[in-house]
Amino acid sequence: MNSSIILSELKYKAVRSSGPGGQHVNKTSSKVEVYFDIENSLGLSETEKSLLLQRLSSRLTSENILVLQCSETRSQHRNKTLVTKRLLQLLEDHKKIAKKRKKTKPSRSATEKRLRNKKEKALKKSNRKPPQF
Repeated sequence: MNSSIILSELKYKAVRSSGPGGQHVNKTSSKVEVYFDIENSLGLSETEKSLLLQRLSSRLTSENILVLQCSETRSQHRNKTLVTKRLLQLLEDHKKIAKKRKKTKPSRSATEKRLRNKKEKALKKSNRKPPQF
């Protein structure tokens, strides 16, 4: 993944935002939307593209464009940096191939400790019951 190429491929759009800001909100476009076309990106390899298309399928438009938006702050510039960081982090997290889990057995001491605690709890609960004559 080449982030400098990806950054050059991003398309930004400023939109009017809701939230705090009073009258100022009605006059300025502080909410930022970023559009990223995964299929036609030159910054991703073919395997990364297929992985991202598969894993982010619920977040893509019908044209396979990833859209993220940010309206956390009142500043358009800050929202732009936040949404860009979020997009790069999202791509980074979803392109990783998960390691296969190696099956392991619990150690003998761990098993003995679990059984000992289980017996202690059972004994404690049995002592709470009224005696049977």
